[in-house]
Amino acid sequence: MRYQLRPINTLDRRLVERTARWRSTPADRSLRTLTMSANHSRLWMAISAGLFVAGGRAQRRAAVRGLVAVSLASGVANGVGKPLFPRRRPPVEAVPLQRRLVKPPQSSSFPSGHAASAAAFVTAVALEAPKTAAVLAPVAAAVAYSRVHVGVHWPTDVLAGAALGSGVALATRRWWAVRDDEPADLGDTKRTDPLPGGRGLLLVVNPASGSSDGGEQLAVLRSRLPEAQLLELDGDLDLSAELDKKVREDDVAAFGVVGGDGTVSTVAEAAVRHGVPLAVFAGGTLNHFARDIGVEDPETTFAALESGQLVLVDTARVRLDGAVEQVFVNTASLGGYPDFVRLRERWEKRVGKWPAAGFSMLRVLFRAAPLHAEVDGRRSALWMLFVGNGAYHPADQIPMSRPRLHDGTLDIRYLRADLPLSRTRLIWATFTGTLDRSATYVHRRVAQLDVSVDGAPVSLATDGEVGHRAMRLGFASQPAALAVFREAPPVSR
Repeated sequence: MRYQLRPINTLDRRLVERTARWRSTPADRSLRTLTMSANHSRLWMAISAGLFVAGGRAQRRAAVRGLVAVSLASGVANGVGKPLFPRRRPPVEAVPLQRRLVKPPQSSSFPSGHAASAAAFVTAVALEAPKTAAVLAPVAAAVAYSRVHVGVHWPTDVLAGAALGSGVALATRRWWAVRDDEPADLGDTKRTDPLPGGRGLLLVVNPASGSSDGGEQLAVLRSRLPEAQLLELDGDLDLSAELDKKVREDDVAAFGVVGGDGTVSTVAEAAVRHGVPLAVFAGGTLNHFARDIGVEDPETTFAALESGQLVLVDTARVRLDGAVEQVFVNTASLGGYPDFVRLRERWEKRVGKWPAAGFSMLRVLFRAAPLHAEVDGRRSALWMLFVGNGAYHPADQIPMSRPRLHDGTLDIRYLRADLPLSRTRLIWATFTGTLDRSATYVHRRVAQLDVSVDGAPVSLATDGEVGHRAMRLGFASQPAALAVFREAPPVSR
């Protein structure tokens, strides 16, 4: 083995000797400062904090994924690699005095933990925000090289550490899917009469939704849509009944909505019921539906109102105990899933969707009681049931994005509680990326689904809002049921 490593050791010594002959420059002090700043991953934690505070949605996800990757890579490099592959560090005199660290590390030289952390961080960031990673890549490369420059690692230690870190970061995709921020593939297009200035538009505004710039957003809407009729929500208003009344009494050509997914869902239900198109303005915190139909930028909706351009998208409905019907545009859920959604949405604004989803699932699984039900005629005990309007991605992990909204599909996922050690098996499958091979996880795509619950009525959450209780629930896709104002939809993927 030593004979096989001799050429590598010889090459390492030659490279270190060559770098040692370089004349002293101000870069010596900078590289020494940089390598010390990366001790205990302090540099990457600081950069993550900056990305999280000043960055957008992709940068915040990148910050969280980067820190997770650094933690894993550092643990593998220092806790596994160094004990298994002990190697002496370069001798202290290998580099000039002005480059040396005051307290050089004494642990094994192989692999470089600093290089592993640097590569893990920038690779993980690249998965979520490639342009941000391109800016950070020179910093990561400098950190990795600095370990050779200050004389505490051989070059191959750094190369091995970098390869390890990148591999760990790439492996996170197996259990933490990379979110696709592109709009969903939508349905057919059609035309309606243009609504210049918002003429004939009834615009529903939920002032309780969204961020602190809601007043500024409303001012822009008033300026751009001066002829629209505004309906501002308050706590006592029955929105569905009020929309029905406005359609009967006024000349309403279309509905508009400014609010979160719950408000959008209620107005969309009325739009489907009355056969009028819907203009969506993202006014909530997460805006899943607005993002999926590609109207997060209000200019897209403004342009469509001026041109009369519409796109048809699917909705879904659920019939409760054979009587009341509820339309939803994103998801419906039973069992522990309503609690899961509430926890995930509370945490995902701070830590990102996948970590929030993972932590929320753990908490719900440990606290939830099984839900005994008959699912399409098959009796089962469930921890939670998810019904998505459209096909969600990925199929074998926690759903992260929705690539299509036009194929008449319900995305059905549920977690079985009637198998031995089901909680433990689910947790293991989730965090090892093996849900698709776990008997505790069921995933189907169908046009309709019937669920009958044993015992007392259970809560149903639709689009993040818990508003109904029922024992018998009939879910069905409604293909191309909703026409939304959308200018120039993206090309099908």
